[in-house]
Amino acid sequence: MLTLQRFLYTFVVCLMSAALSLAQDAPPQPLSLSAAVDFATRNYPAIRASRARAAAAGAGVDLARTAYLPRLDLLWQENRATRNNVFGLLLPQSIIPSISGPVLGTSSYVSTWGSAGGTLLSWEPFDFGLRKANVDLGRALERQANAATDVTRLDIATTAADAFLTLLAAQQEVQATQANVERLEVFARSVHVLVANELRPGADASRADAELAAAKTQSIQAQQAAEIGRATLAEALGVLGPSLSLDPGPLLDLPVDSPVAIAKFDAHPLALAQAASVEAAHARKRIWDRSYFPRFSFQSAYYGRGTGARLDGRLGGDEGLLPDVPNWAAGLTVTFPVFDVFAIRDRKRIEANNEAAERAHYDQTVLGLKAGEARARALLDAARRIAENTPVQLNAARETETRARARYEAGLATVVEVAEAQRLLVQAEIDDAVARLAVWRALLGMAKAQGDLRPFLQQVSTTPVSRRK
Repeated sequence: MLTLQRFLYTFVVCLMSAALSLAQDAPPQPLSLSAAVDFATRNYPAIRASRARAAAAGAGVDLARTAYLPRLDLLWQENRATRNNVFGLLLPQSIIPSISGPVLGTSSYVSTWGSAGGTLLSWEPFDFGLRKANVDLGRALERQANAATDVTRLDIATTAADAFLTLLAAQQEVQATQANVERLEVFARSVHVLVANELRPGADASRADAELAAAKTQSIQAQQAAEIGRATLAEALGVLGPSLSLDPGPLLDLPVDSPVAIAKFDAHPLALAQAASVEAAHARKRIWDRSYFPRFSFQSAYYGRGTGARLDGRLGGDEGLLPDVPNWAAGLTVTFPVFDVFAIRDRKRIEANNEAAERAHYDQTVLGLKAGEARARALLDAARRIAENTPVQLNAARETETRARARYEAGLATVVEVAEAQRLLVQAEIDDAVARLAVWRALLGMAKAQGDLRPFLQQVSTTPVSRRK
């Protein structure tokens, strides 16, 4: 009985944990535009990857700072080898093991024990700014990674907001096409009644049925576009296709015509990211500027040696297993690679050209931002004028459809005129609904061009919804 209770308790805990996990990973329902943007910027994988790269760049700064610390190496070695030695010079290499001691003139393959252990402390007291230049490069790379994160966040937020508006427009089109299907069903039934009473020719019934079938096809296509838009929004949110319900808020109304703020292109995330690239290129060049200097290293060592080889040629048996001969040393080493001047000079030229290229890219980025902002202003102006004109178009289309149907019922118009009036009406309904959303999308494009979506999201949250028609 106790085992069953424990099993049920574990099952309930796991079920609640899974439900809580799903609740945390799922977007709120119904989903508003601000909630969609917030969820996407917290949940989309590209954001997490960009943050991880920024954290790695920050760790690179800490890594560069470790160069200021002294170096402490420990060593212990046990070996058994022959003790033959020859007099002469051996150039630096990494193949032949080194041996110390006088030349004994022996040539024997009998081996003996040897041991060594010690510690070496190395510290560079000053470096003419080389370590600081490496730390500055790490900081520049960190700023570059953080700027890239801001660019990614702007792109993800804009993509999510645009997908939200696209799905909302598709849903408005579904409503308009469905309303058109319902109108055509009523009209088709009335036409069939007139044909059955021989008040209209049979061709009118066929035309009414054809118009109804075309309207149903248009409605199916609108539903397809809405489902595709829902999948696109789910992808932008970084979730696995949940059933999303939207809260349009004030987005179905025409936004208040308020003046657009003057853009500060040097504060745009793209400009900041490119400026960070210029700074990183300059930091790399500065490293080579500080490289052609002497290297001063303070070194202090304490070590012991042990050997079983004696000066008279005899072997000491087990002697040499422990390093029983101690030594210590301390000194200052100065190294200066004189002929590195040529390689360093060429590397400085490479980094100088890289810096010039990054500065040119910065100018190009700012130019592109200015052009994008000008295009966004033009789109916003046109979208507002279209949104102001579509109500006129919709009222005229409604009146035309009503009069065409009345004229048809009175025998003064043909079914073709009614069908044409109904096509004009459904298109006017779609245009009117989409026109207001197009203004919001243009405002979104303007916010992206200026590099900050916060004013746009604030306008969405503060616009009342009572004006919706």
